[in-house]
Amino acid sequence: MENGQPRFVLSTLNGWKVLSTSTRYLGVTPPISTSESTPREREVTLTLMEELRRQNTFESEEEAKTREIVLGRVAALVKAFVRKVSLANGLSEAATAAAGGKIFTFGSYRLGVHGPGSDIDTLCVVPKHVSREDFFETFEKMLRDLDGVTEVSGVPEAYVPIVKSKISGIPIDFLMARLNLSSIPDDLSLQDDNLLRNLDDRCIRSLNGSRVTDEVLRLVPNVSVFRDALRCIKLWANRRAIYSNVNGFLGGVAWAMLVARICQLYPNALAGAIVSRFFIIMHQWAWPQPVLLKQIEEGPLQVRVWNPKLYPADRAHRMPIITPAYPSMCATHNVTQSTQMIMTEEFKKGADIVDKVIINKANWSQLFAKHDFFHKYRYYLQIIASTGTPELQLKWSGTVESRLRQLVMKLEFVESLTLAHPFVKGFEQVHYCLNDDEVRMVAEGEVNEVIVKRKAEDIADKERYGARPIYSTTFYIGLAIEAKQPGSTGVRRLDISWPTAEFMKMVKAWDKYDNNTMGIYIRHIKSSALPDYVFGLDERQSRCSKKRTIKTLKVRAPFPCSHL
Repeated sequence: MENGQPRFVLSTLNGWKVLSTSTRYLGVTPPISTSESTPREREVTLTLMEELRRQNTFESEEEAKTREIVLGRVAALVKAFVRKVSLANGLSEAATAAAGGKIFTFGSYRLGVHGPGSDIDTLCVVPKHVSREDFFETFEKMLRDLDGVTEVSGVPEAYVPIVKSKISGIPIDFLMARLNLSSIPDDLSLQDDNLLRNLDDRCIRSLNGSRVTDEVLRLVPNVSVFRDALRCIKLWANRRAIYSNVNGFLGGVAWAMLVARICQLYPNALAGAIVSRFFIIMHQWAWPQPVLLKQIEEGPLQVRVWNPKLYPADRAHRMPIITPAYPSMCATHNVTQSTQMIMTEEFKKGADIVDKVIINKANWSQLFAKHDFFHKYRYYLQIIASTGTPELQLKWSGTVESRLRQLVMKLEFVESLTLAHPFVKGFEQVHYCLNDDEVRMVAEGEVNEVIVKRKAEDIADKERYGARPIYSTTFYIGLAIEAKQPGSTGVRRLDISWPTAEFMKMVKAWDKYDNNTMGIYIRHIKSSALPDYVFGLDERQSRCSKKRTIKTLKVRAPFPCSHL
């Protein structure tokens, strides 16, 4: 200690200076400031919390109680599931009674930043004699039979196998991890890295969500401040349409780690001050320098740990945010050149607004203004995935969405295209078609007023003549074209035929793709042709006054399609 302050000891990790664990500070560098928040920062924190309540980001006491009741029932169900499998496997009554089974929540619920209607990410930890097949057969059936369950959908082939459900109106996503233990005690902690020994990759991935969430909470100096600041950033990212890991932006765990890092740098600041510093620092961050909450650690497994000096793929990460639990991974490997540019622009806008809030020249509500994605570009790509059943549509649209990032990356190589901006969600619709011609129209996005207004009962007695429902999910990518050079004349051309054709090959290469039951269609449309469903009430009219800077442009695309 020197003058009452800890002595900092710096070392080097993967080329970056990091703080020795011998200090009392959390994080890989000393705090920027340990000062308390100013009176003005205390004031803006109060107004921030008032605005978050106005924006309905907190659940009601009634919903909170319902969640607790549901989780209690789920915990009992997991124990009953383990008991049933144990007896079926011939275990003695004593061994069966000791087998246990335990649930761990993670994600927004575990972090304490969930809102009304949020799902609960739940990990079911089971002993070694319970298999994944048991989970998707026995547990899924037991879940369906549980009172209050209205939806159950298992996806065993997913990268992280999952069962999605809704119990008493609460959405719950179940993962499963089978530990190399004969019993799972009620006091089990997942913090011990040795629990990962002899597990398959799917179990390690399933455990990772819970281990990362708990580690983040351990690595922030003030959990209450962290939660309030993160609640603000989550709302902002959702409103600005940059909250989506699958589409190349940041997902929930990445936003949580960014906020946690700012909390480490300002350990005594209140939420309003943390939010202010968040935007300033993130706008100026020297990517690809990684965001780390702790030193990257080696562990007991022969598994890959993030290391850009060793792995070329890790060097390619544009905005690396590294998970703190072993084995450390990059939570942001999906970020592309375009999505990084979009997020950097949003950090700058956020910093400008919060600066004005601090000096009383703006209100917090301005930070949460809705995105302008469907007003921003003159041209858009429209990608339509369609099938004939809701179950198949869930899987097919998810497959198409998971590959959109690859289309964005290919579009980034197109000459004259400065940015390819994916929207963060698809638009789901059901249309009731009388014949194959109407099915083709829906699959290609050419839906007339008659089809839009038709209801299920209108085709009930016509199914033997070919009438049927068509389920579609439509995704959008905004295309930013470079400005026309002074003095240039004639019509400019934009050739996107190669990226779109390659994308079509990629989605059709899915091993479960069926040309007879799955439709995929891509086309470019002008902003004036965007359908009404993408806009909010009274939102469309404001577009008319927007100045158009591009007068003539021909877009060449093959408009490849596959019909049902």
